[in-house]
Amino acid sequence: MLELTKETFEAEVLQAEGKVFVDFYGDGCVPCAALMPHVHAFAEQYEGQLKFCALNTTKARRLAIAQKVLGLPVMAIYENGAVIDSCVKEDATVENIEAMIKRHI
Repeated sequence: MLELTKETFEAEVLQAEGKVFVDFYGDGCVPCAALMPHVHAFAEQYEGQLKFCALNTTKARRLAIAQKVLGLPVMAIYENGAVIDSCVKEDATVENIEAMIKRHI
């Protein structure tokens, strides 16, 4: 799982070839922390089929807002620099996240 920063986000996600899964999380976000082990397991399980990244929005607030991440947790799949699917807040369950991944591999 690649840990993104505001400096690497554009190159690793927006300019990437293929589909990129991004876990937007924040410091002190309890649901984010609860989902993290599951997301890391998916990253291992589906390695090579999807690029998995994570961004701490606490350290990249402007970038998160620019990506329309206004609440957490947000799991998004990007293709050609645009979000093509996402699970947001209450919808970001382990089951929904895995279903979203499976739709795009």
